[in-house]
Amino acid sequence: MTILTLQPIMHILFIILMQLLYAAFVFALGYYILSAMQWYSYKPWRAVFHYNKPLWHLFFFILPLALYFLIIFYDKISVYYLFIAYPVAVFLWRGKLDKPLQFTKRVKRFFLFLFIAVLFADILFFIANQELHNSVAPKSPSVITPLFLALIVSFIYEKILFFGYKQEAKRKLKSMKNLHIIAITASYGKTSIKNFLYHILSPKFNCYKTPRSVNTIIGLVQDINTTLPLNSDIYIAEAGARERGDIEEIAEFLEPDIVIIGQIGTQHIEYFKSLETIRNTKMELISSPKLTQAFVHESLNVNPNEDERIKIFGKEIKVIEATLDGTKFSMKIGRKRVEFETKLLGSFNAVNLAACIHTAIYLGLNVEEIQKAVKSINSVEHRLQRMADTGGKIILDDSFNGNFEGMRSSYELVKTYSGRKVLITPGIVESTKEENIKLAKIIDGVFDLVIITGSVNAEILNHAISRAHKIVLGDKSQLTTILAQNTKVGDLILFSNDTPDYM
Repeated sequence: MTILTLQPIMHILFIILMQLLYAAFVFALGYYILSAMQWYSYKPWRAVFHYNKPLWHLFFFILPLALYFLIIFYDKISVYYLFIAYPVAVFLWRGKLDKPLQFTKRVKRFFLFLFIAVLFADILFFIANQELHNSVAPKSPSVITPLFLALIVSFIYEKILFFGYKQEAKRKLKSMKNLHIIAITASYGKTSIKNFLYHILSPKFNCYKTPRSVNTIIGLVQDINTTLPLNSDIYIAEAGARERGDIEEIAEFLEPDIVIIGQIGTQHIEYFKSLETIRNTKMELISSPKLTQAFVHESLNVNPNEDERIKIFGKEIKVIEATLDGTKFSMKIGRKRVEFETKLLGSFNAVNLAACIHTAIYLGLNVEEIQKAVKSINSVEHRLQRMADTGGKIILDDSFNGNFEGMRSSYELVKTYSGRKVLITPGIVESTKEENIKLAKIIDGVFDLVIITGSVNAEILNHAISRAHKIVLGDKSQLTTILAQNTKVGDLILFSNDTPDYM
């Protein structure tokens, strides 16, 4: 075979290789975009304006695209070095994440749309480059067009699909004529209240609760369609929000007859801008058309005389004792003050339990049944959970507790321990600087060693904590080594509010 015969074949192979590298670059961009979208509930404006790692956007989206347009303008061949380097960078970045992209059905559908778009672009540019077989530098395809098309098609398709799923879930709920639906919202404590209430009501009713921290309209629709048993007497669901209208949408969809609105605070203040907006958003839950009873915490400053269906709770609670062995509290029920004992740690759990106790009484349980259930409740995973003592060290896992009141309460509990106290925390994420400074002052009065994780509040905590010894840890993968080097037998170690890398 002559050199002249080989030239067209080599040219075709070269083009195919370039197109494969191009596809890898586009898919790596898609992987980064979908990761950010998934972390922020597929809300584009949240992924753009509330992103806690703006440098990631710079390094993994803006800079690669800028380099692409810059390089391709001057040297079309050199752009393929970028096509090689960027996917490698994304792969290495993904390997360090503690919450990488989950390949859900939605994500798989997006990559299918992206594959079709890239394949179509590849075919077009392959044909175009065949006309330039004598050219050393082949034409380069656009990286924006396939991504843009895949995102647009994906969003439209998911909207249509979700509408059908939502109607299906609505029909299922309507078919369950005797079902009580209990919806729970709060700035913090929603999941704990849900789990406690499920434990208290289960001996008497066929109860079902949403799994984990499912609390969005998309998650609830999926849960109802796929998991909610048809013989359920009670469905207990969380309602979360990042903006006005989120909870109202859930209330209109679920139509709960019983509502619990727990404590509110400045959690997620960057989304809502003010405590008043947070309060009004949580109160959207009482817009349910089938509401018969609402238990609302005193922090919402609601006048119960405005609506006879509303009962205010919080003031009736009195914490008797909170130790590393459990909590004792009393609350006024009717005209009597009744005492309760629980293995749960932290005085804040008395408030969460009070909401459950009021609800259980409303549903017909007597005090003795509730006292027995409360006494047997186990800690919710990662919420002030005492782990098995290891190597002579007491380990408390409070990594899912990320609000000021809950964290302060856990620190007050730790303060009762006579030995050396160690804290691992990033502070309060999605809250105010002032609240983190207040928390730092409490930390300084309790702990002997503070390991500050993450970058969000590192500067604030490092500056505000003066007495305790501090270690600022940029990479959480080093935590095990740091703990081994800096803790000893007899230490109490508290993991407080462990947040994912993207926070």
